[in-house]
Amino acid sequence: MQITESIKYVGVDDHKIDLFEGQFDVPAGMAYNSYAILDDKIAIMDTVDENFGEEWLSNIKNVLGGKKPDYLVVQHMEMDHSSNIQKFVEAYPEAKIVSSKMAFVMMKSMFGTDFADKQLVVAEGGKLELGKHVLNFIAAPNVHWPEVIFTYESSEKVLFSADGFGKFGANDVEDPEGWACEARRYYFGIVGKFGANVQAVLKKAANIEINTIAPLHGPVLTGADAKESIRLYDIWSSYGVESEGVCVLYTSVYGHTKKVAEKFAEILKAKGCPKVAISDLAREDTYECVEDAFRYGKLVLATTTYNGGIFPIMKDFIGHLTERNYQNRKIGLIENGSWAPMANKAMAAAFEQSKNITICDTKVSVKISMTAENLTQLEKLADEILA
Repeated sequence: MQITESIKYVGVDDHKIDLFEGQFDVPAGMAYNSYAILDDKIAIMDTVDENFGEEWLSNIKNVLGGKKPDYLVVQHMEMDHSSNIQKFVEAYPEAKIVSSKMAFVMMKSMFGTDFADKQLVVAEGGKLELGKHVLNFIAAPNVHWPEVIFTYESSEKVLFSADGFGKFGANDVEDPEGWACEARRYYFGIVGKFGANVQAVLKKAANIEINTIAPLHGPVLTGADAKESIRLYDIWSSYGVESEGVCVLYTSVYGHTKKVAEKFAEILKAKGCPKVAISDLAREDTYECVEDAFRYGKLVLATTTYNGGIFPIMKDFIGHLTERNYQNRKIGLIENGSWAPMANKAMAAAFEQSKNITICDTKVSVKISMTAENLTQLEKLADEILA
């Protein structure tokens, strides 16, 4: 994969991985991106996962054609991008390592050395001239680790964005859903908590002309695709509404709550709701459900009472939302309980510390099976959630 005439791809694709970061299902594999900038001085942008060190070094050797790199730029110290720093140093002992001050502290923890004789510490506003190409460094703390830097190459207007604008999936597999779907799951699963930090970096990026975005995961984005990814990142990181519709998520032990949730979805559709995304939390991918909860502006949660509170899977899911700063949403609640339904009260309490959350006044309470009275409640809740 060629980025430009003088910026080459030297990354790798991983089809052996089953869970990214030990929790995210990645049936299409994962890409660990790395780039070589060829000029009077040569810079390699980041390393790759430790299992692909030899392949990565071979890619570099093939691209450089006998030349040696002068710099290794380390934008992010997460192990899938930094594990081969030591191997790089062994292969190219004369090269300098360019990174943030905190990244070198992390290198000491990872490798037992901070490569003091090779350090070139950079920070916000720093520059590194390679010849015609100039690397401009942008501090991007907590996107999504505190040591992160982005790099803007000003001659070709390429933004090297670390984990920003990344997505799940190997680059040698065509994604029929395009960039946004798996990029959205990636963003809210991994970066979602740090919306304010992403917003801060986007404000810096607004002052520069970007033709190409080169992330550490997923495809390189150019032209209209790059602009669209920035637009979506602005929505996601400001906790805005991307799509009109209602996300309905439920848990059900014996199927009664499932019937209630499905009936509610039917009512929403009959009332003209443009999109109803309904999922069983126990059977759907958790992070697909997290993605939908953030994508739409309205959320309805239906669950059974369990030990006087919330069914465990629903309780865990709400934790996924609140720890990612879930906000600016309207939420409807539906509970079920054999003798003393209590889930609605507990679910409402779980969002008490969240910003700008509106809990619908209409709360549906079912005792085992749906009744005519419950149908009336569902109609009323649908009117309120759609208002």
